[in-house]
Amino acid sequence: MLIEGVIAATFVAAFVVFLAPDEYAGRLAALLSLAPLAGSLLLWRGFDGSGNALTGGEIAYRTFVPWAELGGLDLQWFVGLDGISLPLVVLTTLLTTLAIVSAWTPIDDRQSQFYGLMLFMEANLIGVFTALDFFVWFVFWEAVLVPMYFLVGVWGGPRRKYAAIKFFVYTNIASLVMFVGFIALVLSTDVGTLAMPEIAETLRSSGAGAFFGVAPDTVAALTFAAMFVGFAVKVPVAPFHTWLPDAHVEAPTPASVMLAGVLLKMGTYALLRFNFTMLPETAARFAVPIAALAVISVIYGAMLALAQRDLKRIVAYSSVSSMGYVILGLVAYTVYGVGGATFQMVAHGLISGLMFMAVGVVYNVTHTRIVDDMSGVADRMPVTSGILVAGAFGYMGLPLMAGFAAEFFIFVGSFDSTVLPSAALFTAVAMFGIVIVAGYLLFAMQRTLFGQFRLDSDYEVGPAPLHDTVPLAVLLLAIIVLGVNPELFFGMIRDAVTPLLEVGV
Repeated sequence: MLIEGVIAATFVAAFVVFLAPDEYAGRLAALLSLAPLAGSLLLWRGFDGSGNALTGGEIAYRTFVPWAELGGLDLQWFVGLDGISLPLVVLTTLLTTLAIVSAWTPIDDRQSQFYGLMLFMEANLIGVFTALDFFVWFVFWEAVLVPMYFLVGVWGGPRRKYAAIKFFVYTNIASLVMFVGFIALVLSTDVGTLAMPEIAETLRSSGAGAFFGVAPDTVAALTFAAMFVGFAVKVPVAPFHTWLPDAHVEAPTPASVMLAGVLLKMGTYALLRFNFTMLPETAARFAVPIAALAVISVIYGAMLALAQRDLKRIVAYSSVSSMGYVILGLVAYTVYGVGGATFQMVAHGLISGLMFMAVGVVYNVTHTRIVDDMSGVADRMPVTSGILVAGAFGYMGLPLMAGFAAEFFIFVGSFDSTVLPSAALFTAVAMFGIVIVAGYLLFAMQRTLFGQFRLDSDYEVGPAPLHDTVPLAVLLLAIIVLGVNPELFFGMIRDAVTPLLEVGV
């Protein structure tokens, strides 16, 4: 019952913080967030699962309680962890605690509500990564949208209402498309339950069935496409990405950290769990267009970032590019491809969280994010600037950092793909994206941090407070540790993705 304990502790923490006076809410939220963080580390330390939770592997911390019947389908409280979901749970709890601490400076209004929503979102994110019944998973999936909508819409920038509504409409419609596709897929079989492992085993062994007179192959293709579109909006993959820059620019820094660091991973995690696990043969049929979308996201996202002058927009479009690598690794359908994609979810979560947090710290002091307005900030903020540069190098794939390990795994796996025609060509084009990433990040760092100090502002620019720089240092340390020793996570990830490749495609 350890998973339930972590989720319950986080919900209770959110409720307590909601009721706390504003002047104590930030510190109280940070203190209470240590409980789910400690719980996730206990889950990691005691992890003894093997294989994949959806393909007959041993599920760690498994809880299965029959619940109800809905339309002939059995519902149950079913949670558990494997090597794919556990790293994402640890990522969620770590980023939440650090994001809450980073909010102490910029958030000065309705603090109890803000921090309560952050913890409420964390609880639902943990639910998304641990749920193994579709109904339970979908409740958590949709519940995540609510706190993020309010975090952007209430505490965001001048166009916060537009950004919040756009985020909610895009992702909610995408969820509806995904829901319809998945339920149609389930009803085409005789599985009789919404337990995801049983559904996955049925689909992998016998495939989709006929539905309302539609042939099984067509049912599989249409439902795969519906789920892919629904999840691709959440990732987001070009051309479904337009909501992301607006949401990031208007969101307060802690919300941007969680959005880039964890919420985007919901889409790639779901693609792996549903599309690439349940319908591997259909994924192979669509390998070329999926790989094309992945490469387009890598290059197009990087080119858009190159054209930006707002530091937050630069990092936001970088996320579109980085998520393209995840999609390429998934469609390669090799151990290092799928494993590297999963590792990239964690690596990008840490690096993007660091970048957004560092940009937020610079903004708190300078009150601007525009590249052309700043110069020589490194002289006044040496620690923050040094960490920001280190995070940029992590995005570029500097060796001995988590980003390098993730991209190396993906490129090795995609080059070796036998499922994807012209795999070497797709991989080579995607690798070129690193050159563009280096170009726009080095340009932005050089313009804002180095040279003669120039900032037309009434605010005094000096070192950031300790509670702003400590979360940055913790994230940078995590990025380096995972880069030096990727086996901390990659061993369990490899063990979990290997069973997915045992069915020929």
